[in-house]
Amino acid sequence: MQEKLDEIRRSVQEQLLAAGDSAQVEQIRVSVLGRKGELTALLKGMGKLSPEERPIVGQQVNALRQEIEAALAAKEAELQEKEKQARLEKEALDVSIPGKPVKVGNVHPLSSTLEKIITIFTGLGFSVVEGPEVELDHYNFELLNLPKNHPARDAQDTFYFNENILLRTHTSPVQARTMLSQKPPIRIICPGRVYRVDELDATHSPVFSQCEGLVIDEGVTMGDLKGTLDAFAQAMYGEGIQTRFRPSFFPFTEPSAEVDVTCAACKGAGCRICKGTGWIEILGAGMVNPHVLEMCGIDPERYTGFAFGIGIERVTNLKYNVPDMHLLFENDLRFLSQFGKGRV
Repeated sequence: MQEKLDEIRRSVQEQLLAAGDSAQVEQIRVSVLGRKGELTALLKGMGKLSPEERPIVGQQVNALRQEIEAALAAKEAELQEKEKQARLEKEALDVSIPGKPVKVGNVHPLSSTLEKIITIFTGLGFSVVEGPEVELDHYNFELLNLPKNHPARDAQDTFYFNENILLRTHTSPVQARTMLSQKPPIRIICPGRVYRVDELDATHSPVFSQCEGLVIDEGVTMGDLKGTLDAFAQAMYGEGIQTRFRPSFFPFTEPSAEVDVTCAACKGAGCRICKGTGWIEILGAGMVNPHVLEMCGIDPERYTGFAFGIGIERVTNLKYNVPDMHLLFENDLRFLSQFGKGRV
């Protein structure tokens, strides 16, 4: 029996010396200590021994088992350390190699302009309110004094899902929703994307962005509108910029005006950008039509208000002297990279 145990010991030692990975060590363990292993077979055959021999042989077999288990564990630890070192050498980083430059994106000029507009008006006490782009005709037109078949709707032809659901043509529906749900005083701006069936040219697009404003309170006058827009123009384009109102017509305001600002490029002296006039149109505005107030449940005898609508692309084009608004939509990095990494 001792010879058999010595033979198993030598065999295990030779196999462990030749083992090159953990899988081979596991095979040795199974062949010796497994259910059908050599040492296990010896333990099963102890029933053939005499009562005097069994304790002695059992002690020898258990001692060999412990010896083999310790040898297997030591070999496993040795191989794991070698595998770890090999992996570390393979995955080592050469810190002397120059790193790859990280490309840092720019703030899109439209986003930058909108952030600036929101900053200006929130600084004047306005709150920001948003609404759905898919809108009901009732909010987009009817509550804004544009009943069905009104000729002024032609200027805001849009995309219809059916006769009552459409893509909004302006962010004015947000104003109507606010007037219906909130009592005066109201002081809000409504930024967002709008849609119209416009011809595609350098200054028009079927998809563009607006930021409209609304103020409703007791005693609001046209002078308040003028002062608010003067403050906005100077904050956006610099000191000395003035606004000029020209009479116009919008069904939802009365009186209404087209609003020009001093050309930021020439400071009013006249240049190619303003076509020698010294002024550039940037928005429409006016006093809220009393009928609109009445339809939205606000007493026009007690409250007055003003509203305005700013085209984000128009303001951006003037700020950066961009000749074609579609450059802002095409995601051409050659164009967008010119605007640096900061905001307006």
